[in-house]
Amino acid sequence: MLLLLPLRLTAAGLDMDEYLFGHVGDSYEWHITTVNGKAVRLALPVIVHSRTSGWHCFSSKYLEDGASYEGFSIAAKGEPYEGKVVENVDGTAVKPLDISITKNVVGLLFNCILLLVIILSTSKWYRRHDATEEAPGGFVGLMEMMITMVEDDIIKESIGKDYKRYSPYLLTAFFFIFISNLMGIVPFFPGGANITGNIAVTLVLALCTFFAVNLFGNRHYWKDVLWPEVPTWLKVPLPLMPLIEIIGLFTKPFSLMVRLFANILAGHCMILGVLAVVFLTAEMGPALNGSLSVVAVCLGVFMDCLELLVAFLQAYVFTMLSSVFIGLSRQEPETRKE
Repeated sequence: MLLLLPLRLTAAGLDMDEYLFGHVGDSYEWHITTVNGKAVRLALPVIVHSRTSGWHCFSSKYLEDGASYEGFSIAAKGEPYEGKVVENVDGTAVKPLDISITKNVVGLLFNCILLLVIILSTSKWYRRHDATEEAPGGFVGLMEMMITMVEDDIIKESIGKDYKRYSPYLLTAFFFIFISNLMGIVPFFPGGANITGNIAVTLVLALCTFFAVNLFGNRHYWKDVLWPEVPTWLKVPLPLMPLIEIIGLFTKPFSLMVRLFANILAGHCMILGVLAVVFLTAEMGPALNGSLSVVAVCLGVFMDCLELLVAFLQAYVFTMLSSVFIGLSRQEPETRKE
């Protein structure tokens, strides 16, 4: 596992900034491994629109090691737009419109394809067999167990009689997050992309829940938001409680976004930080370095196993909270909780 991590050594030792952020951050290439001191990289398409020369599409290999191509380069550390493609316009670095296929985009597409393959292969079994007479086994049986668990124990319990309307979205969200979390801790290509540790991805997932809650909420939900059952002086002349309820509409998806992003990002950083001990102690002598390396590797393996649990829990929590928020927007007056 250690050999597959992209390492950058400086005169003072391991460059921790490059080591940590090189893994959890996005990039225009996918570092696969290092063989005999030479990096093996997958060059990805750079697609940018210049204000002066229009669209450009080329391989990111032309921008490796600070090189410039067609007037574009990747901003160095400490410069404006650090790590992003910039255009040199009259000696000034200008950021163009950038829709490049980056590492996270490739990882996102791969995870989506993997999810489709898993779901379609599972549904294929049910098209060819009568589930009332024959129970599925193996991987199909595992998928049935997980789908049944999510739908019956989370979605149905939280939403109620109208749960089937939201099951497709919530099941998709659960398995997408779960697969992305698992692929994020796989140390070799095409795993290792920090998908759910990217706040842009968790933002889109949270917005999907936000729209599912507020676009399809019934009139009783909106009554509770705009005219809650509290003393009148809390609603007029100063709409204190309605204002708090409206703010709550946005804080709920915000908490979903930050919780998933922060937990996955923190898990990646903790594992990388533990494994970095092997290289940070390299100049302290073979005895100390060897003993600390054994501890670091054992602790790293343990944390990797712990991340398997976290991968499931974060998908479970996101789906559960989304189901609860949707359920609150679908309650009828006689079923509302006091």
